[in-house]
Amino acid sequence: MPSAFDYPGGRPVLDLVGTVANRGTDDVERLRAWADVAAWVDGSGLLVDDLAGSDDDVPRVTALREALYGVLRAALDGITASPEDCTAVNAAARGPGPTPQLGEAGDVRWTGGLDAVLAALARDALDLVDSPDLGAVRQCADDRCTRLFVDRSRGARRRWCGMKGCGDRAKAAAYRARRRAPT
Repeated sequence: MPSAFDYPGGRPVLDLVGTVANRGTDDVERLRAWADVAAWVDGSGLLVDDLAGSDDDVPRVTALREALYGVLRAALDGITASPEDCTAVNAAARGPGPTPQLGEAGDVRWTGGLDAVLAALARDALDLVDSPDLGAVRQCADDRCTRLFVDRSRGARRRWCGMKGCGDRAKAAAYRARRRAPT
């Protein structure tokens, strides 16, 4: 079954902070219930077989997401992140990450639950802040989109978070503008 979420960021933490659409204007929340969180984790590539939670856990996830966004935005803007954001991200990063376990059939399963997922996301953010990838992080050029992504395109000229949605809208608008222009 296809995921209800897109993952164009190039890093799990960028995909998580992108679960708020139109940040700063409409602030469309996409993680409204535990089922949304579970679906996002399932499609994110963060492998944890024992993920369990309830709607009561959603505020914890969204609070960390906002702290992660604050830390990343500050790093991109060349300023110091708020002490509250730093404290939240550091606390999550100190938690145990996903643990590989060898199953009876010789398969590898990852365990750790929600805490492991949050720790992995916080560590991904800190790794990004301390890596050359930070210089390649861009914000989508679509005026209605506020997603961040790592631009690994040839020539570093990627403009949209993804062609599905933002890129398609921009290309369609450019096509309509060309068709309306007098010849």
